[in-house]
Amino acid sequence: MPLRLDVKRKLSARSDRVKGVDLHPSEPWMLVSLYNGNLHVWNYESQTLVKSFEVCDLPVRTARFVARKNWVISGSDDMCIRVFNYNTLERVNSFEAHSDYIRSIAVHPTQPFILTSSDDMLIKLWDWENKWQCTQVFEGHTHYVMQIVFNPKDNNTFASASLDRTVKVWQLGSGAPNFTLEGHEKGVNCVDYYSGGDKPYLVSGADDRFVKIWDYQNKTCVQTLEGHAQNISCVAYHPELPIILTGSEDGTVRIWHANTYRLETTLNYGLERVWAIASQKGSNNVAFGYDEGSILIKLGREEPAMSMDTGGKIMWAKHSEIQQANLKAITDVEVKDGERLPLGVKDMGSCEIYPQTISHNPNGRFVVVCGDGEYIIYTAMALRNKSYGSALEFVWSHDSSEYATRESSTSIRLFKNFKERKHFKPDFGAEGIYGGHLLGVKSNSGLAFYDWENNELIRRIEILPKNVFWAETGELVCIATEESFFILKYNPDAVTKAQEDNEGVTEDGIEEAFEVVGETEDIVKTGMWVGDCFIYTNSVNRLNYYVGGEIVTISHLDRVMYILGYIAKDDRLYLGDKELNVGSYSLLLSVLEYQTAVMRRDFETADKVLPTVPKDQRTRVAHFLEKQGFKSQALAVSCDPEHKFELAIQLGELKTAYQLAQENETETKWKQLADMATGKCEFRLAQDCLHRAQDFGGLLLLASCSGDKDMVTKLADTAAQAEKNNIAFMAFFLQGKTTECLDLLLKSGRFPEAAFFARTYLPSRVHEVVQGWKESLGQMNQKAADSLADPTQYENLFVGLKEAIEAEKFHKQSAHPASAYPTIPSTAERNIIEEMRAAGGGGGPEAAGGAPEETAPSEESATPTTNPPKDVQSAPAQQQVPDDPDKDFDLDFDNLDIEDDNGGDDLDFDGDDLLDDDDLLGD
Repeated sequence: MPLRLDVKRKLSARSDRVKGVDLHPSEPWMLVSLYNGNLHVWNYESQTLVKSFEVCDLPVRTARFVARKNWVISGSDDMCIRVFNYNTLERVNSFEAHSDYIRSIAVHPTQPFILTSSDDMLIKLWDWENKWQCTQVFEGHTHYVMQIVFNPKDNNTFASASLDRTVKVWQLGSGAPNFTLEGHEKGVNCVDYYSGGDKPYLVSGADDRFVKIWDYQNKTCVQTLEGHAQNISCVAYHPELPIILTGSEDGTVRIWHANTYRLETTLNYGLERVWAIASQKGSNNVAFGYDEGSILIKLGREEPAMSMDTGGKIMWAKHSEIQQANLKAITDVEVKDGERLPLGVKDMGSCEIYPQTISHNPNGRFVVVCGDGEYIIYTAMALRNKSYGSALEFVWSHDSSEYATRESSTSIRLFKNFKERKHFKPDFGAEGIYGGHLLGVKSNSGLAFYDWENNELIRRIEILPKNVFWAETGELVCIATEESFFILKYNPDAVTKAQEDNEGVTEDGIEEAFEVVGETEDIVKTGMWVGDCFIYTNSVNRLNYYVGGEIVTISHLDRVMYILGYIAKDDRLYLGDKELNVGSYSLLLSVLEYQTAVMRRDFETADKVLPTVPKDQRTRVAHFLEKQGFKSQALAVSCDPEHKFELAIQLGELKTAYQLAQENETETKWKQLADMATGKCEFRLAQDCLHRAQDFGGLLLLASCSGDKDMVTKLADTAAQAEKNNIAFMAFFLQGKTTECLDLLLKSGRFPEAAFFARTYLPSRVHEVVQGWKESLGQMNQKAADSLADPTQYENLFVGLKEAIEAEKFHKQSAHPASAYPTIPSTAERNIIEEMRAAGGGGGPEAAGGAPEETAPSEESATPTTNPPKDVQSAPAQQQVPDDPDKDFDLDFDNLDIEDDNGGDDLDFDGDDLLDDDDLLGD
């Protein structure tokens, strides 16, 4: 059967003739050396040219990355070696290395050495840490030396290919070749080593159009590959896959099986002659250089052939070798998340086929290896052959004794106890199969699920899956696509009923067989179920798990990793990478069991599991409960005071929220609690919370709305102490405490406001206020202070002031109880002077010489003045009120002496020293 090789083109870049290609070991970069004298670096993931170097005007025939130095080294027809820093793009060094064209460069994998070969028939060794000195010259070839390559299994030896028709093997430190391989009829253009540990082979290609495989220990040719129609220009053993790649001037790249030497496939991209091939260890990417550009393809799958059983035994394939490691053997070692585990590896033997997938059956007794279009089932303990056959794909059922194979796009075979039980052809074709509780068959139009027993169609879904993952219980299944994944719930009872009654069955199967639980926009790479929690790795290297519509990130992975399995007793999830390293991450089973029980609405089990959940994980569990709508349970489980307070607020638990706020007092919490208490008409609690939050505005609103005199009194005193003058003023004013209001204005230095306030409500204190105002203003502008009139000095300017003082005394004596509120006119409607006259107080409105003056409410009355009182336009008692307004004007200013030079010319009414609007508003 042919080797399964999926070929995917990742980059196609048109350019001038490409003479050499190389791949960066860690970045997604392809280096291209061009015949026009330039170097290009392409990012094959973004499909962009990211760097370019102008080397010289002659062809650049070879170039190599040196990742540990951030270098690109080139060799060109001007006989020079040039070194560039690919980060800064600056040239690090340049020197003439040969006396003819430079054909090839090889970089030592560990030492600071490079080898160069040239048309001058020499190979030279250069040491970059020794100022790029040539430390050795290798002579022996009698024609151009076309290529050199280090032995990956012995870095002190290397091979060279020459147009003298030979391949020579050399050793560092010796100027003469160890031996020569002869057999090609024409010049040899290329050579490469096999990197696997089982065979001492190298491959060469020549102008005789043949590719030869050599055993360099026996120094013999073991195989000759024929098929190319023109000269062989490049050859390569793939470092990961069992293939040999050969490129020719006939424009084709041929892929041969490295073990059977069978031609697997031929690639022709129509870019004329092939000149170079490059591959990279740890990657399935291969780059080709052509006359008209370069191509990068991905062969096969990079996911390693690894599998772990439920007991912790891991098996993997290293090339054709099967190896095993046991997690139980790791003892007395502190395991940290993400770190590589120190596994003891045991060689199990060689496999007859090249493994592309390895998979344990559910009970772990058997393991299947699938590849090369075949499968072999081994016993897991001793790797004894149990069964084999032809298969493009192999999947296990949830029953360990059942499995299925896909032989072609139309044929599926079912087996039980290693005997074929059924062979059927799906109606819609079979492009892929998936195991589990139902047999999944992928076609070009969707996914069909079949019953393992009778092969009846259960349900056909119009979706193109990448993979299907079944939970152990068979109730849940995850279908992963190219862009998202779906969680479905399987209903076996509905399926059984529909099959018995033959109701609800359509050509697409049983409609009620599946119920969609959720869809998530995330790309699943590998996954597995633990209970009702789906654990997966995604396309951006995150390790997540999905439960109940919530995605929890376990860790951000530093490299691409693949889920192997979960060991419950260790509370750890194990993953492997393509280098066959194994790491683990902590994932508490108790948390997963609790979340699973909640999803199943089994709160009795959840309550039993909860005590086993560590306290540091309970807040995560509480967040999960909250998202599921179980906020009261979340409040009981959470250990985070902030989270508990939020839950208590959401649930309206005033008592709990009050206790939590006391434990960790913040202004925000008290305000939140006050709002909720107000909404529930818990005014005493709201008042307490507002006081603790120092929310004086909220207290004023609450106190005034509720008519609570004690609260207003307390608020006034508290606000005054906290220097919240606006709130304190309003609270005093609501109580009718005009004296305290005036004192507050004076204390805060607001003399202009105090003067107007005193003139209206406390005329007896106008003199005191004016004196304070004059002193304050005098510190800034004495002339402005002198212009202020004091009522004791200019009584004629303060018409009706004496009557207002008498009215003030009367008003204080005529307080009314609150019970009289319905019968007492409002302050705006009262005329205090008339009331005083009616009560027999001194002076009436006639004596006042004008309209009566309104005054402030009594201290017992909480009703404020709604309209400011009008000034009383009355003359002093000893003066007559003239009929003529002009005379009235003369009368007002009769005793006022205004100097000519004090007209206010030097007063600054726009300066910063005077009060602005913001000052009037207070703090």
